[in-house]
Amino acid sequence: MLGPLMMNRERYNSPNYDVSLLWVVLSLLAFGMVMVYSASIAYADSSKMFGHNSTYFLMRQALYIVVGLVAAVIVFQVPMAWWQKMSPYLFIMGIVLLIMVLIPGIGKVVNGSRRWISLLIMNLQPSELMKLFIAMYASDYAVRKASSMHSIKKGFLPMLGVMVFVGVLLLKEPDFGAFAVTASIAFSIMWLGGVNLKVFIAMLGALPLAVFGLVVMEPYRLERMKGFLNPFDDPFDTGYQLSHALIAFGRGEFWGVGLGGSVEKLLYLPEAHTDFLLAVVAEELGFVGVLVVVLLFAWLVIRAFSIAKEAVANERYYSALLAQGIGVWMGVQGFINMGVNMGLLPTKGLTLPLLSYGGSGILANCIALSVLLRIDFENRRLQKGLTT
Repeated sequence: MLGPLMMNRERYNSPNYDVSLLWVVLSLLAFGMVMVYSASIAYADSSKMFGHNSTYFLMRQALYIVVGLVAAVIVFQVPMAWWQKMSPYLFIMGIVLLIMVLIPGIGKVVNGSRRWISLLIMNLQPSELMKLFIAMYASDYAVRKASSMHSIKKGFLPMLGVMVFVGVLLLKEPDFGAFAVTASIAFSIMWLGGVNLKVFIAMLGALPLAVFGLVVMEPYRLERMKGFLNPFDDPFDTGYQLSHALIAFGRGEFWGVGLGGSVEKLLYLPEAHTDFLLAVVAEELGFVGVLVVVLLFAWLVIRAFSIAKEAVANERYYSALLAQGIGVWMGVQGFINMGVNMGLLPTKGLTLPLLSYGGSGILANCIALSVLLRIDFENRRLQKGLTT
């Protein structure tokens, strides 16, 4: 008789959210802040633009993390039913922001790309928010169109049209990396939501041709591809960034040269605190440091799909698809960034989620993972027989 009572007590005293997921997220944020500081010291200290202040990027990254965590706490209070209701409107807001960033005088140009809107205290990158908005919209679309998802005309083509429009806006910036991630999120959710199998296979077959076309259309992408295939063939131009990233990996070996001991961050490796932060991790903390990062991301993705599975068991299909979409987002963007740093993929302007320097990325990641924790929170309440 005591057995059922103890089980019932344990059920109601269990945590209301995924503690392991929360600690993984906080660990990545904290580790990222340390590595951003280490990677940016020389750059910030040597530049008049940052007042020769070696802590410039550290202080701003700390501010971004605080803003992201405050936003995450607020977002966690919002029921998933509200997010589902607002999904189309948030997606429209994302489209408006992507259009605004292309308008001269509103959109800010950095390194030849118009991807940011200045908010005085920070720059907003709409493509980062669009990753979350497209996940929400695609999840809502798949649930609303559940009865016709097998239909090419009624289920697949409307979403394809939407993605083509978003893709055009992103490529106008240009931001090929963000386009690749948003397309991965949308079509993964469509696949998981029940899109026609033949259509999905045909789309996968056409993907290499589409990527090839996008590469040859822009000379700079073609040059990046040449640099990727043999970075040491032209190490002072097209292969400069990748060759120095590979040197950083080589210097790190198994244990690394020690935290703060990187040579490549001393103005040799461009974007060391943003896109190529993992190369600094590899140099200073070696294979072990990189492995820890990979395992933390793997756990994050696994938990996202586990939470989705629990949502399906509770017949909460929007939440399930959104959880999977967030998992795909973190997994695909993390994989692309790591692949670029290791020379497995051509160079793309994509940051490493939760780790790399950047206000918009940190904010979008924190909000998305807070939504994931909210999905898990509602799953647990339903399992306890409570309302969400």
